[in-house]
Amino acid sequence: MSERESMPCDVVIIGGGPAGLSAAIRLKQINEDLEVVVLEKGSEIGAHILSGAVVDPKAMNELFPDWRNMDCPLAETPVKENHHWVLSEGGKSDLPEFLLPPFMSNDGNYTASLGNTCRWLAEQAEGLGVMVFPGFPAAEVLFNDAGAVAGVVTQDMGIAEDGSQKGDYQPGMEIHAKYTLFAEGARGNLTKKMKAKYDLEADCQPQVYGLGIKELWDVAPEKYEQGTVIHTQGWPLSESGTWGGGFIYHQANGQVALGFVTALDYKNPHVSPYQEFQRWKHHPEIASLLEGGKRVAYGARVINEGGWQSVPKLAFPGGALIGCSAGFVNVPRIKGTHTAMKSGMLAAESIADAIAAGNEHTELMEYDSAVRSSWIATELQKVKNAQPAVAKYGEDLGTILAGIDMWMRTLKIGLPITMKHHRDHEQLGRADLYQPIAYPKPDGKISFDRLTNVSFSYTNHAEDQPVHLKVLDRELQRESELEVYGGPSTRYCPAGVYEWLVDEDTGEPKFQINSQNCVHCKTCDIKDPNQNIEWTTPEGGGGPNYPNM
Repeated sequence: MSERESMPCDVVIIGGGPAGLSAAIRLKQINEDLEVVVLEKGSEIGAHILSGAVVDPKAMNELFPDWRNMDCPLAETPVKENHHWVLSEGGKSDLPEFLLPPFMSNDGNYTASLGNTCRWLAEQAEGLGVMVFPGFPAAEVLFNDAGAVAGVVTQDMGIAEDGSQKGDYQPGMEIHAKYTLFAEGARGNLTKKMKAKYDLEADCQPQVYGLGIKELWDVAPEKYEQGTVIHTQGWPLSESGTWGGGFIYHQANGQVALGFVTALDYKNPHVSPYQEFQRWKHHPEIASLLEGGKRVAYGARVINEGGWQSVPKLAFPGGALIGCSAGFVNVPRIKGTHTAMKSGMLAAESIADAIAAGNEHTELMEYDSAVRSSWIATELQKVKNAQPAVAKYGEDLGTILAGIDMWMRTLKIGLPITMKHHRDHEQLGRADLYQPIAYPKPDGKISFDRLTNVSFSYTNHAEDQPVHLKVLDRELQRESELEVYGGPSTRYCPAGVYEWLVDEDTGEPKFQINSQNCVHCKTCDIKDPNQNIEWTTPEGGGGPNYPNM
């Protein structure tokens, strides 16, 4: 059996997204002699990055003051026009911008592929001497004798589905570091373990999530309006008592990014977020944009929606949470890139100071304090009641109450109230209490079936490897997820991973997992009513290969 090789460094960062790359860059800006490693589970930087995205450049301005003149793809498309539509089944009304607090404006923001922006950030990081390793997921955390995080082990390669070693087996590498940053994005597998081990959520509200599903379209040239940004709410989710909304962003190269976010606290187990998205595209205003166009990419990813009250303790011995691992998304603004980047920069500054003082594996409480006194906190505190207000009172009344609360906080007369959250999986109701939803069949032109769309995520997993979606109790899955809740996994998964079939030999229900379809969205890990499905890291390079999402 092969022994693991080891590699020492000053800092190892798990995840090559905006937070992780910003942390790496800032570390090298402070001290070029620091040895910094970034591990990315995707086949390349950006392969697993999915966001709308409209980006506030505030953090980028701090990281690279001259970024607009550095061939950064984010600079290509400044927002020129901003709309917010409230949809009914056949019509729309524009929400006047003057009703919204000033911070909700998109003036000065940019719309772009976040994946391509991360590829650019990786180039800057490598130019500074950061070691960036795509295709190497972190699978296990290392601890020293004092219980502090001391690095990670990368995923073994060449393990067969039955657990045996194939001919191309390669053991993962141990990467020993003075400090480890967890930048895995929303609902990271190792982040979950750190939260549990160090009880990081003891003094905060539980994190809640939305599922974002996105397509990229080449639209007809006469319908393309570069820099136009549109958000929608209302139909079709209003028909099922669910809430969320859509987005339409006219980005570079004649392409339009459009997508749909469904809050995962929905009660009706018959809801299918994927099919709600496909139905939304048939709204007359949206269908007219897409007619004559061509869908070129597809993907899905969960989004943190808990806000400020769900931010956990950020530091623990030897490590810290940054970006969406911690949960810094501003839900009303639908933005988290700038806060993620800033958190990475603040963590880097704290680590650089600690190493300069001769420390290692210590608890970076200076980082935690820095975040809570930064503009991240100022921004998120203004909107902390928006998501729970809509979740509690519904989209119509909740939106009004959220708007009032945001205005009051903007005017510094906010009420001393912090609303609470309820875990998404706890909200799901029994199947017999709700009517099934008859979704229209896809037409193959504007709307598509899931498996066809998954092919446009360019998802691939190595054959004959262990299934990375772990069902902890198969009998519980049948007795509860199927018989009580009606098998919602077959509907909440945007990639068709889960199926309930009839076993030919026994005639009993059989839970089929098509793990090769998995786009790593993490919805199953969140929404399973019994928390009986655990998403774990597959072999390196597996999953989607988003071109420019």
